[in-house]
Amino acid sequence: MELQNGLKAMSDSLDNRVGGLTANLNLHFTAFADVQKKTGDALAETQRLRLNEVNATLGKLTETLSAQQIEGRKAMAEELEKVRVTLTDNLAGLRKENEAKLEEMRKTVDEKLQSTLDQRLDANFKQVSDRLESVQKGLGEMQSLATGVGDLKRVLTNVKSRGTWGEVQLGALLEDTLTSEQYAAQVQVRPRSAERVDFAVRLPGQDDDGQVWIPIDCKFPHEDYARLVAAQESANPVEAEAAGKALERAVMAQAKIMAEKYIHPPHTTDFAYMYLPTEGLFAEIVRREGFTADLRARHRVEIAGPSTLTAMLNALRVGFRSLQIQKKSSEVWTELGKVKSAFEKYGETLEAVDKKLDEAKNKVADVGRKHRAVVHSLRNVESLPALEVVAVAALPEPSDEAAE
Repeated sequence: MELQNGLKAMSDSLDNRVGGLTANLNLHFTAFADVQKKTGDALAETQRLRLNEVNATLGKLTETLSAQQIEGRKAMAEELEKVRVTLTDNLAGLRKENEAKLEEMRKTVDEKLQSTLDQRLDANFKQVSDRLESVQKGLGEMQSLATGVGDLKRVLTNVKSRGTWGEVQLGALLEDTLTSEQYAAQVQVRPRSAERVDFAVRLPGQDDDGQVWIPIDCKFPHEDYARLVAAQESANPVEAEAAGKALERAVMAQAKIMAEKYIHPPHTTDFAYMYLPTEGLFAEIVRREGFTADLRARHRVEIAGPSTLTAMLNALRVGFRSLQIQKKSSEVWTELGKVKSAFEKYGETLEAVDKKLDEAKNKVADVGRKHRAVVHSLRNVESLPALEVVAVAALPEPSDEAAE
């Protein structure tokens, strides 16, 4: 019972305290709210005052900037005006100077132009005079050339002259390609005959002294070829066909004569070359189907123009060089055989010397062993008994043959 009363009293006391604390807290909260309200009002007032000050300052600053901007514009306008006036004055002075210099340059150019023009006119007149003189000389040369052309025309219309011209061209080709020992002119290829071929290339025979000739004869059936060219240029197929047949007959007849006169094995090859001195004539003959083969089969004659003959001569030159190399190679092999035999004998001699050296080496080694035995015996001679001394004295002396 007392405990309950004590607890009740304690509970009442706690309630009273809690009530007091609650009242105090309410008072404090009320005071804090008043203080907070006053503080907020003070801060708001302070901010309003500062904002007014800032607005006033900005207004003054704006007015100041506007005034300064107006003054700056005025100053800039004044400076620009001064610059404009200065530039105007400078341009006026520069214009006057330029006009004066241009006038001076004009006078100088006029003077130089006049002098240059006079010099050029004098030089041009001199050049014209020189060229007129050159033209006169050229006219003289043209007259000489016309004379030469006339001579050439006469050569081409004359059979003998055409043949001579073709032979000269053929000789120049041979001279440019082969050596003088590899060909000859006006060769008598058939024994006991007066016929001579224009040129012949010398080939080596079976032995060193023998030789075989390749006959080369120059032919130029100009009239038949000229008629063919004229018919082709006039687009007349009938005349062109007739002229072509005539050209074939002329070449075939010449090939027959060549075969009878110049092909004579074994003194010559079993064929000969007919040289046509112009590429046009050669091309016309070659392009005729089966004609060159017919020439080859009937008369063993080959057709050659300047280009094909040059190629053939170059091939022959290479063949001649290969043959010379082959002959030199045979001589080299012969000499190498002799050297081989000499080296074999030299090897046998070296083997004999090596054997003698081995024998001498063995004898020297034997003498060395005996020498060491004698030296060893002499070192101990004082300690040897009388019988051993006698035995040492009885050792054989080295022979003269071993010493050698």
